[in-house]
Parts: sequence; structure tokens; C-alpha cells
Amino acid sequence: MTEPVIDVRHLTRHFGDFIAVNDVSFQVQKGAIFGLLGPNGSGKSTIIRMLCGVLPPTGGTARVLGRDVSTHAEEIKRHIGYMSQSFSLYADLSVIENIHFYGRIYGLSPDRLAQRTQDVLDLTSLKDLGDQLAGTLSGGWKQRLALACALIHEPQILFLDEPTAGIDPVARRDLWDLLFQLAGEGVTQLVTTHYMDEAERCSEIGYLHSSRLIVCGAPDELKQLEDVTPSGTHRWELTVENPTEQLARLRKNPDVVDATFFGDAIHALVRDSLDEAGLKAVTADPTTEVRPIAPSLEDVFVTMTRSQTDHDRRVNPESISAQSTPEVPDATTPEAQQVTSDSAARLSPSAPPSARPLFGLMAILLKEFSHIRRQPSTLVFMLVVPVMQTLIFGYAINTEIENIPTIVYDLDGRQAARELREAFQNTRTFRIIGRVTDEESFRKAMRSGEAKVGLRIPPDYSESLLNQEQAQVQVLIDGSDSQVATAALNTTNLLGINLSLNRTRPFVEALPAVPSRDAEGTAAIPIEMRPRLLYNPNLESSHFFVPGLVGIILQLVTLFLTSFAIVRERELGTLEQLFVTPVSRAGLLLGKLMPYAVIGFVEVLIVLTVMVYIFRVPIQGDLIELLTLSLLFLLCGLGLGLLVSTLARTQLAAIQFAFLIMLPSVLLSGFMFPRSEMPLPIYLVTFAIPVTYFLEILRGVVLRGAGFADLLPHIGGLILCTLAIFTISLARFRKQLT
Repeated sequence: MTEPVIDVRHLTRHFGDFIAVNDVSFQVQKGAIFGLLGPNGSGKSTIIRMLCGVLPPTGGTARVLGRDVSTHAEEIKRHIGYMSQSFSLYADLSVIENIHFYGRIYGLSPDRLAQRTQDVLDLTSLKDLGDQLAGTLSGGWKQRLALACALIHEPQILFLDEPTAGIDPVARRDLWDLLFQLAGEGVTQLVTTHYMDEAERCSEIGYLHSSRLIVCGAPDELKQLEDVTPSGTHRWELTVENPTEQLARLRKNPDVVDATFFGDAIHALVRDSLDEAGLKAVTADPTTEVRPIAPSLEDVFVTMTRSQTDHDRRVNPESISAQSTPEVPDATTPEAQQVTSDSAARLSPSAPPSARPLFGLMAILLKEFSHIRRQPSTLVFMLVVPVMQTLIFGYAINTEIENIPTIVYDLDGRQAARELREAFQNTRTFRIIGRVTDEESFRKAMRSGEAKVGLRIPPDYSESLLNQEQAQVQVLIDGSDSQVATAALNTTNLLGINLSLNRTRPFVEALPAVPSRDAEGTAAIPIEMRPRLLYNPNLESSHFFVPGLVGIILQLVTLFLTSFAIVRERELGTLEQLFVTPVSRAGLLLGKLMPYAVIGFVEVLIVLTVMVYIFRVPIQGDLIELLTLSLLFLLCGLGLGLLVSTLARTQLAAIQFAFLIMLPSVLLSGFMFPRSEMPLPIYLVTFAIPVTYFLEILRGVVLRGAGFADLLPHIGGLILCTLAIFTISLARFRKQLT
């Protein structure tokens, strides 16, 4: 015998404590149609997913085309086709577009793709529906389209998970005719089904029950099994009047081992002691027709299922007793009549239930609590977000402006200048972060945003005060943040007045002498503060908020669109369909992310245009530099969307996770409130928020004309955030189901 194309040995799969597949072994030869049968939840779909390489086995081995599914899954995917249990193609693409998409996924050349498209359209009779949207097709035609996409690359093996579920009998027969045609061409098929007539068409069958393979073999071989028709029994078909009553009669007879409906007839397994005449006597109906029959596949699987259930009952009686059907009393007994009478009384209230004002409230209430309890992300959203908001607004956000970073350019350096520096520091509004010794360093500190206030003390400051002349001090204030600039301006003016009053008092009693005069000899206050607003001289709030909006909007667009796009495919099942294809992880991710990168970049251009021409905020720096750094942040936003898609399983959960990311991005990034006023632990947390760096970059380039060198710390921080986010996202994203 040749080597099997599918070789499964002791295959096992656990989901936590739940055993979905338990020690399953079987082989499939080339060109065979192997059927996997069993009730829902018996492990059929799980086996197919493991054989396709999208679900790793917990134990055992499985080889497809001579390759191990655990180590060579990507090689296997190039040679197999897959139809999932539900329609998992793209409903908003046409028939041709779906076929072309899968052809390109498998790397077909344009000429080969055109030829194969024509071949599968002819094979599946879809030629006249090529331009129709897949979502508008009927169930049978959808399955034909799914088969066409699975065949586009000429696979050696087809995995078909309940391919005829939910379609009409004619469509089922047509689809099976196609499968027989493919089998004749040497295409091996593994099919799961619930239909016995389909099982009869398989060359070999495996029957699963409670995650175990109960029996495996050709249909005719299974029908001859000893357990199906035990020694000393025969099978009969009875055609009777009133089959419901006759079935009850037969089941009460001790010589009848089993009896069940089969269409309008009754199939019975009886002991040899009960012959044809005896069966007619049991029915007490002379018109009864009795004929011997061979066991059907349904008989095989009913017998096997009951045998397995009896075994499970002996091993674990508690689990079976909970599922057993309660005994229904005979309708003629007094007990049954009493039950019927009581039921009638309960079903005949004075008013219809739907007319009661709160009818059904408790059912809906309990259902919703069950939904919430089983949705962890909803619980986190409900319980964590209010606490986070309370902490941010009550603890982290402080609207009182203090500790404004201040740089000092002291050209005097004497005692009076030192006292002036200390006076600025003592206001608590300013925090001197350093001193510079040249004009270029002074300007660079302001341009880069390192300092928001620049104090320039002239070289003749001390001499002017000693000579009773007016000393002029220049204070440069970064106006890009109107809140900070207003606080700095007010404090500067007030400080100048207070210092002047302190120097004026000793001279008041000696008038008409005056404490100081200006350059023209006119009496003046001793110290004149000359604040000058840079970058936003009119303190327009739009100059501060609108550039920041570019960053917030860009993150919002990329985060929501990217995460929703991937999660939506997971919900619809199309992502699982992609996992079975040989598309690389990089190809899958780049293909998903690049369209949204283009949309995000267009969004940047639109928002910048609105900023310049509607809000009159000019871009002081290099536009190319700004767009380049925007692309870097765009990449970071796409990474955040990818990260959310690895955490969320539904679009609702994606919305909740995206909101959890956007909340600190808006409140803690410096977009609305100064970061310098936040407590140290919160301030340190802000460095982990990517939009923090991009806002500094935006305001630096747009308002201050900063260059790459000026923004290097913020660019470095954004690069580190992007690398960290993508590293985590790629580590979590797998071309496998979990």
C-alpha cells in the first residue's frame, strides 16, 4: 500500500481542561473521500484545523503529504484547499474578485490566474455570476464560490467542513457531483457531514463521539460489524398504519432490541425468536407489511452512539443523568390526565402574559447580567475606566501653572543678577533648568521646547541699578502653549513691579530725589521687565490646540480603523480562512495595514490644510520634515491598532480597548493640560504614551520652526515607543487559532 496522504496518530487537543480531540488515529489514501461524522462538539472541526496547520496539537502527530503539521504547517498550506463550516469569503467582493484574491494569495501568475479562474468558473457553473457580490448569492451558490476559491491553486487535498450545511437538496447533490469529479481527478478530500446519504458516498468513514474516534472503515464494512447486528438478531422494516402507536407497542416487547422511525416506516432490530409472523402479531394489525433489511449507516451510528453512551454512563453516571430525558407518563393514566388538567389551567390565565406591564423583565435582566459576566473586557471597561478618570482628573491634572522650565542667559553675573535669578526661582512659577553662555544655545533651548521661558540679563544690569538708572531685563516666553504663556507673562510683570517697589521704599522719604530715571532722564521704576511672546504673540488658543489635534486625530483614525479591520475579519471567519493559505505573516499584516497608512497620511494632509487655511496657523518649520515625522507616528498608530486586534475578539471589545488607549492619550499627553504640573509618578507614565512625543514634534515644527536636531529627544522617544509596540504586537499575532 502506498504512503497515506493524511496520517493521523494519537492526535489530541486540549482547551484548558476540556478535551476536544482524544487520541484519534486514522489514515487517508490519495484520491479518497474520507468522511468524518459525529454529533456537534465531537471534535470534527478541531481535527481539520489541526491538519490545516492553524491549530497546534496538544499531543500525538499528524502528517499531511508527508509533512508534520506542527513543524511544516506553512509548506502544507501551499498544497491544500479549505472550506470552512460557515461562509467565510468576502461578502462585499464580487465572485471574480474573491477568486482573484485567493489566486494571488497562492502566487499564481496573471496568465495562470486567468486560466484557472475560467476553469473553476466552468467547473462550478459560476460563469454567469462573476460580477455579482458574494453576499447576495444564495446558500448553494455561496458554497460553489467557496469551492472555487479552494480549488483555484489546484490543491492536492481538500478539507471541507460541513460543505453542504444549510443548502437545499438539489444544491447538495450538485455539490457532491463536483466532489466526485474532483476525486476522479485524484484530489483527496476530507469531509465532515451530518447527512447519512452523504456518508454513503464516502470511500471511508470515521465516526467521532465525545472527542474519540469510535469506528473507522468503508461504509459496507461498518454495516457488517458484529455490534451493529449482534448474533441472534435480525433487522426488519415494518410498514404499518398508525406508526406512532405501533412504535410504542414494539418497544414494550422484550424481544425487540431497538425500534425507530425511518420515514413512514419503522426499522426494528429483533431477536431471532421473533419471526415475521410474530412481528405482525405484536402489531395486532393484519395489514402490517414486514420485510428483512440490511443495516444502514444510520443504524451503525445509532448503535455505536448508544454503546458509547452506555459506556460513559458506567464510567461517569452523574454527567449522563443530567442529560437524560424525563419519562413521559402514558396519556391515558390518571396521573397524566391530572398533569394535562393542571397544564391547561396554567396556560389559561385571565389575561395574556404579554399584556402584563413587566412581563419578561426578569428573563431579559438575567440574560444581560450573564452577557456582562462572561465579557471580561466589559467588566474592565465598566469598573476600571471610572477609577482611571477619577484619578486623572482628581490627582494627575492640575490647572495651576507652576515650575515652568526656564533657561537663563546671564551676561552680568554679579550679586544683583544672582538675586534676580533667585527671585524668579522663588516665585515657584518658574523652574530654572540651566544657564547658557552664548546666544545660539539660548535660542536653541527655546526653539527645541526644552525651555518655555528664557531670561536674558543684560551685562549692565548691576551698574544701571547702582547708578539709579532703569535696568531692562528681557524675558522670552514660548507662546505656543497659551495657558503656560499667560501664567509666565502675568508672573513676570508682577515680579518686576514687586522688585521695583522693594528698591523704591528707601528713597520715598528723601524726595524730591527719585530712585531711578530712564534713558531720557525721566523718573521711572528701577527694574523694567520686558516680556516678549515668541511663536504665538497673540496667545491664540487655536495655535496651541489645532496642531495637537493633528496628532490626536491621526492616532484615532489609525487605531480604530486598523483594529476594527482585523477584528471584523476574525468575527466573520475570513481571518481563519486566510490562516489556512500560505500568505506570510508579514504579507498578511502589511496588506492589512498599508491601506490604512495611506488613509492616515491623507488625513494628515487634510487636517494640516484646515489648520493653515481655516485657523490661520502657519507652519514655521520644514513641511517635509513634518510629514516625515508624521509617517513615523502613523506607523506607531498602526501598531497600536494591531495590538488591540490581538487583545480583542469582538468589535465591541476593540472599541473598549481603543477607548482605554485614547483616554490617557488625550488627558496625559500634554494636549489639554501641561505635563509639568502632573505628580512625578504620572509624569513618568506620560513618557510611555506615543502621542506625547508627537505633540511636542508638531508644536515644535509648526509653531517654533524646530528642526531634527532640536527635536531629537522626542524623535528618539517616538521611535522607541513604535519599536516596543510592534515587538509586542508581532509577538502576540500568530497565523494560528488559540
